[in-house]
Amino acid sequence: MSAGFVSLVGAGPGDPELLTLRARDRLLRADLVLYDALVSPEVVALAPRAQRFPVGKRAGRPSMPQDVINRLMIRAAGRGRRVVRLKAGDPFVFGRGGEEALALQAAGVPFEVVPGVTSAVAAPALAGIPVTHRGASAAVVTISGHAEHAWAPLLERLPPQAATIVVLMGLASRQQIADRLIACGWRRDTPAAVIVAASTSRSWAWMGALQELAGGAGPELTEDAGTIVIGEVVRVGLQLSGAVAPTLRLAGTLDVEPRVAAR
Repeated sequence: MSAGFVSLVGAGPGDPELLTLRARDRLLRADLVLYDALVSPEVVALAPRAQRFPVGKRAGRPSMPQDVINRLMIRAAGRGRRVVRLKAGDPFVFGRGGEEALALQAAGVPFEVVPGVTSAVAAPALAGIPVTHRGASAAVVTISGHAEHAWAPLLERLPPQAATIVVLMGLASRQQIADRLIACGWRRDTPAAVIVAASTSRSWAWMGALQELAGGAGPELTEDAGTIVIGEVVRVGLQLSGAVAPTLRLAGTLDVEPRVAAR
């Protein structure tokens, strides 16, 4: 890649050991890395020879507009630089990777997409929660929790208890999400979990009932990324948490006995 080139790279949930080999290679060879706010410093450090600039967006704070990020990538690639646009999780899962790919295509800039491990699957798994489980859930619905006008109509159309719900970027909206699901007929005692800082040394999880989602998960919320899981699969996580994630700090009120037995 001697000419300018852009790699849209997924950084995974935080632990650099969860990067793909291709992602590590692109970071090692990068001239410029534009990284999101939730990308861990350990992952950014894997680009030792590159210029590295944070361009991430955080809710409620001033941030770099998307069109400015697009122009930075296009300009750097036009100067023959190898650019890595580094995104938490996967670049095409609520990461605006599609928008950036379209902008690069329109500008005639060669690019690639390097998939990453999305927190929608990784965070529950690291807490011992399978997002599907025979006898408990055969489907997963993943939503972004920061815009109620986007998630509310979808949840209202979803039959109660019909799937596992995974919410990214939704810690601040967890009360509204729980209230909306209960109003739509979901049981108040539906198992729910919050996993924060998944795959890092700061990771912790809370598991309890849907009706407790806001209050029970509140005291330790930080700047770290959080993932919400709602559904019967959370009981499996409670059973497995000590074996799968022995260092995970776990709190909550959930009864370990499954409502629906696995077959």
